[in-house]
Amino acid sequence: MDDLPTNPRVLALANQKGGVGKTTTAINLGTALAAIGENVLIVDLDPQGNASTGLGIDRKSRRRSTYDVLTRSVTLRDAIQETAVPRLHIVPSTMDLSGFELEIAQERDRAFRLRDALRTLNHVAEGIHYGYVLVDCPPSLNLVTVNAMAAANSILVPLQCEFFALEGLSQLLKTVEQVKTSLNPELTIHGIVLTMYDARNNLAGQVVADVRNFMGAKVYETIIPRNVRVSEAPSHGKPVLLYDLKCVGSQAYLRLASEIIQRERMLRAA
Repeated sequence: MDDLPTNPRVLALANQKGGVGKTTTAINLGTALAAIGENVLIVDLDPQGNASTGLGIDRKSRRRSTYDVLTRSVTLRDAIQETAVPRLHIVPSTMDLSGFELEIAQERDRAFRLRDALRTLNHVAEGIHYGYVLVDCPPSLNLVTVNAMAAANSILVPLQCEFFALEGLSQLLKTVEQVKTSLNPELTIHGIVLTMYDARNNLAGQVVADVRNFMGAKVYETIIPRNVRVSEAPSHGKPVLLYDLKCVGSQAYLRLASEIIQRERMLRAA
């Protein structure tokens, strides 16, 4: 029985609003999980491919992408590329993905392409077995995002500390419930991570209080602060943990990784 492959935990990072820190969180949470010993795969489902760029994957080297996986031209394993971070790999994205929805709109299994691709990820005798798969979703609630939710065990929601944060969250939660009802009954909200927090801004503190009041224990204790080093790192093709390990942003993502692993242990024990 010990030789049977275990499926990775699949977390989809989703929020239909852009600029809330989804990609930044995917890159740096993945790096932090890898730093504490997990094998992590990032699946870049945003046609802009910012997670791929932020991990130093040049556009010319993206010979196989998530588009190829979702259209079943290649297997997920065949599209994986190494990054500069030990134990962190990525399936990169290209602009081809923007046409995916139109191409397979009439296919009956259109919502399950990613789920089917992930099913055999760890079913190999040799090669890396992944503990976590982080799916970086586009900033919209389209078929690509639905694929991520249908494949995921849980949703991780990055939420910017700004005035309209709760308004966008309500819409996302409705979509999660619809996916849970129709496509993936096991889907849960893993947690809400508050991002871009500025302690000097009174509104940010009020948003934190409101989100905690609304979502309770689903909100992670760790808050990701606004940090120049976090913003600079992607332009160097590096996670902030490689760019500046000691900055407050890096330390926050390490704490978030530890908190997520703690939650996972509690879920398994329950």
